[in-house]
Amino acid sequence: MTLLFALRFILGFVEAPSFPANARIAVMWFPKLERGRVTSLFASASYFAVGIFSPLSGWLVSAFGWPWPFFVLGMIGFVGALVWGRFMHEPRRHPNVSQAELDFIVAGGALVDIDDKPELKSKPHVSGAILKKLLTSRMLWCAYAGQYCTIALSYFFITWFPIYLVQARGMNVMQAGFASVAPSLFGFAGGISGGWVSDSLIQRGWSITSARKTPFILGMFAATSLVLASVADSNVLVIALMSFAYYAKGVAAGAGTWAVVTDTAPREAVGLAGSIFNCVGNIGGIVTPIVFGYIVAATGGDYGAGLYFVGAHCVVAALLFLFVMGRIERIGDERTQLDAMTAPVPS
Repeated sequence: MTLLFALRFILGFVEAPSFPANARIAVMWFPKLERGRVTSLFASASYFAVGIFSPLSGWLVSAFGWPWPFFVLGMIGFVGALVWGRFMHEPRRHPNVSQAELDFIVAGGALVDIDDKPELKSKPHVSGAILKKLLTSRMLWCAYAGQYCTIALSYFFITWFPIYLVQARGMNVMQAGFASVAPSLFGFAGGISGGWVSDSLIQRGWSITSARKTPFILGMFAATSLVLASVADSNVLVIALMSFAYYAKGVAAGAGTWAVVTDTAPREAVGLAGSIFNCVGNIGGIVTPIVFGYIVAATGGDYGAGLYFVGAHCVVAALLFLFVMGRIERIGDERTQLDAMTAPVPS
């Protein structure tokens, strides 16, 4: 157990830059009106991965033994690293980007020169003033807390949901693995839907604030439906409720978490803001499985109490975005108010 814990810690340490890097790439490569879809795609890919590898891991364990999921997933990681190194370039240095495409994304607000601006090179990228802005912004702290709550739901589905199906719903390990597919795929679809809806609302003339916050608030309130599983008398109904809740949570995350960070972080600190955002969010990944386990143990195996604990995160996140966050705008860029930039970019 000690070795597994240490290896899991190292894995989290080395994979931590992935989401902040994705946020920076979204700012560099994509116009503002497309960022919701882009960030929802990379944020939702984890749901899709869980949907694929939950049954695959169950089959590998049954057929070959418990080490094999580690071997297979590890090899996929190596292949992914090779693909990334081969195809990832900055916009101006990409061999397949035409001048017309480059002009289009620049006109739409993509920060293609974010790493080349002389004013950014002449001073440290991470200054005390910038860090203070990132740590004192009420708007960003609401985004951080929203990510904490969405990650808390994700880790419930990743860690305790299969156990819940086995211990509370009477499924075997193989059945639980396949039953976990539906919520994960619905979560993936919800994430893509949230990003698409948010961007579409901006194109229809909605402000950035309304377009990002509305799907998030509605999605998180809808995700509280997972608590109804505690009184459901059918496994099919439980899977249906969990799938709907994960879809709604995906809509919220796709519209209002990473997209908000890419829209609002200081231009010179998008990666740092994404790192803080991801760090706070992943605290939810640490706390939720532990607290959920203690709740189940303290209540004599009552998973219903644990479900209410998870559902409370949905309510808290929705209320923060609704009543506390305020206007969504880029920090340190007073010349450009994002809410005024609602017109579609001409082709």
